[in-house]
Amino acid sequence: MKFARVVFLIAGLYGLVILAPGYFLEQAVGRDNPPAITHPEFFYGFLGVALAWQIAFLIIAQNPVRFRPLMIPSIIEKLTYSGAVIVLLKQHRVSMSTFELGLADLVFAILFALSFVKTRRSALESSSTV
Repeated sequence: MKFARVVFLIAGLYGLVILAPGYFLEQAVGRDNPPAITHPEFFYGFLGVALAWQIAFLIIAQNPVRFRPLMIPSIIEKLTYSGAVIVLLKQHRVSMSTFELGLADLVFAILFALSFVKTRRSALESSSTV
């Protein structure tokens, strides 16, 4: 259970540090990676949803056994971004630096899956005592 706590705590904090500055970088993203953002609602919508998940990771970290079912969508959240970045790199549609950041999500997906497996016994024990 400690493994899952640490994994989700690190993931949530890392995500907050990486994503929160995005709210101030719309113009820079458009300038550094043309073309400019033409649908800011998608840009800010992505940031908002992604930040909400970082908060969910911090909640899971508080009690991984209780919030174990949320680990499944957490894994999916990490796989959808890392998977998309891998495909986009193969299509030459993202930079290598974007790909490298996307690999962090793949690592977290694997760690989340390990956390899910490692908390199984504790989850079964807590459900049998209820």
